[in-house]
Amino acid sequence: MGKTIIISNRLPVQLQISNGTIDAIPSVGGLATGMKSVHSGGESLWVGWSGLTDEETPAALENEIDVALKKHGCAKIKLTEKEIEGFYFGFSNRTVWPLFHYFSEYTEFELEFWNTYKAVNQKFADAIIEKSHDNDTIWVHDYQLMLVPQMVREKRPNTSIGFFLHIPFPSYEIFRTLPWREEVLEGLLGSDLIGFHTYDYERHFLSSVRRLLGLDVSFNDVYLENRVIKVDSFPMGIDYKKFASAAKKHDSNGKDSDLQIKLNSHKQSAPGTKLILSIDRLDYSKGIAKRINAFEYFLNKYPEYKEKVRLIILAVPSRSNVPQYQLLKREIDELVGRINGELSTVNWTPIWYFYRSLPFENLIDLYTSSDIAWLTPLRDGMNLVAKEYIATRTDKTGVLILSEMAGSANEMNEALLINPNNFEEQADTLKTAITMPEEEQISRNTFLQKRLERYNVEVWANEFMGALNRKSEENEPFISQKITDTILEEIQEKYAKAKKRLLFLDYDGTLVGFHKDPQKASPDDELYSLLDKLHSQENTTLFLISGRDKQTFTKWFLDKKYNMIVEHGVWISTNGEEFKLLEKVKGEWMEKIRPVLESFVDRTPGSFIEEKNYSLAWHYRNTDPDFGAKRATELNTVLTSLIGNDDISVLNGNKVMEVKSSNVNKGRASVRMLGEDDYDFVFAIGDDWTDEFMFQELPKSSITVKVGLKKTQAKYHVVNTKKVRDLLKLFA
Repeated sequence: MGKTIIISNRLPVQLQISNGTIDAIPSVGGLATGMKSVHSGGESLWVGWSGLTDEETPAALENEIDVALKKHGCAKIKLTEKEIEGFYFGFSNRTVWPLFHYFSEYTEFELEFWNTYKAVNQKFADAIIEKSHDNDTIWVHDYQLMLVPQMVREKRPNTSIGFFLHIPFPSYEIFRTLPWREEVLEGLLGSDLIGFHTYDYERHFLSSVRRLLGLDVSFNDVYLENRVIKVDSFPMGIDYKKFASAAKKHDSNGKDSDLQIKLNSHKQSAPGTKLILSIDRLDYSKGIAKRINAFEYFLNKYPEYKEKVRLIILAVPSRSNVPQYQLLKREIDELVGRINGELSTVNWTPIWYFYRSLPFENLIDLYTSSDIAWLTPLRDGMNLVAKEYIATRTDKTGVLILSEMAGSANEMNEALLINPNNFEEQADTLKTAITMPEEEQISRNTFLQKRLERYNVEVWANEFMGALNRKSEENEPFISQKITDTILEEIQEKYAKAKKRLLFLDYDGTLVGFHKDPQKASPDDELYSLLDKLHSQENTTLFLISGRDKQTFTKWFLDKKYNMIVEHGVWISTNGEEFKLLEKVKGEWMEKIRPVLESFVDRTPGSFIEEKNYSLAWHYRNTDPDFGAKRATELNTVLTSLIGNDDISVLNGNKVMEVKSSNVNKGRASVRMLGEDDYDFVFAIGDDWTDEFMFQELPKSSITVKVGLKKTQAKYHVVNTKKVRDLLKLFA
């Protein structure tokens, strides 16, 4: 068993040099907290920059720094001031950050920045290669290191590599403006698993991969010549217990901080006044200036709330040496000063503005004292402040107003979601928040808290590592062999010589193409003629095997007396007889399947579970259509592996996935039919994942064919349904 190597721009410790000695103090919050479960014990190493440039590091203390870091399972990358300037403040924060957050006007495309970025990424990769072995697991973090996975892959082709992007991935139309776009995509595709916060970012990435690199993408798999890369979304959580416990302790402590005393004094002096909280890093992506303008608009539209509300803005200093951030600070200072100057009264200042970092205890003071949290980023990878605020609401009161442009909005539908560019909507939403009944606040926050507690930061980290480990345990993806003229002759010869033949033919996507309206995919005259010939052949047993419902196949084929297996193996009809069930119904399995479905509800906004007497149905009609379909595929795979030999089946319906008693699939059904006679030629053809059960379960001597070039267990593949019919015509 190899070790886990974590790579990020900064290490999860802060170095302090005083009186010639070194102290390494662990960081708190964010990534450092989330990775605790992964970065623990002696089998883990975290590689990153220490925060000190070569020029700032006393040569005499180099070894002491290494020793101090080693105690925390860390190893440093040495970087010069020039490298930090070009790599971090240059390409990372003046090219990637604004571009990926849709601020094209701030984006600088400097070749020197790019060259430094490449050189520093190579430094990180070289350090990883030096400290790793083939059986290690490597997890690379964030936009500063997007070239590292491929750089490591070139030297460690068999190592398991994961990458997680903590900021948005922009749409193809934005990303394509990057001069080095192909190099960035190829760098990321050195990974086995690439993770994003939301499905939108995942979708944008896959779109860019398809359009810029011309690679095949199937669901969330990217196909290279000899590898398949999995791409998925893992919404990052928070250390829920830490915030909830701190809030409970705060409420029962009795010892108030200076800030809390001031907050209490304000509330006592102005009963009924609402405190509105705004916490962000000082960054143009956070929409702070627009939020302040929207607050002024609100006060002018609803003047009755003057002296009834106060906005508390905490802007945490960030990248103060980047020009755009300096301009932003000046703009916010002037805005706050103007509004307070124009609207303040003797007893009331509309905005309290803090430009500083606050200790954790003071953050809890603000979270627990504020009636409303108002977070309106113009674009945000996740926004954990929204989750922290909800976690601290011990009595379940409080209202969260959240920008729909934040990644966390996908999981927090119970919040009041707004467009940060719409002042009218923001003003009205503020009024809604101020007047929201306590019962509604509690109802909304109850759902939010349960979800955030379940899917916390540790679950996030473990889910990513679990997915990466499963990916590395998979066999190398087998892309089947194309049926050439030579192979076709061999198959035809075997077919002609066979004494007893068994054919399994999938329907949709195999015998006919797909239609938006499934009822329009009815068989045509050519198909009827072809099936009639095969069905009537001596010593040939033909089965249509499909996920279609029995009513449709009864209408289309029953009078033809074809053998049919439908609904993935639930029903069977032979020689024109009415359909009958293949399996009995049981319900004891439901308790172990329900938590799996609940986890998919957590990760798929808009989905829900319907519980029936003998089945559980996961509905995804209200989700994003593409995301719902992808999650359905993933859920099917998870359930199939989970149920093992239990008598449970997974059925796909229209925007619903149903788990029922009787472990049925095409593989099980086809093997049962195989046992009915002594067949010396077995043929199976299909186009999607449900047919993989057949390809897996049928004997190795069978001729198995996949329609389309996809990851498969089949021996061969053909390009499309036309080629399927050409092949079957040779049999006929």
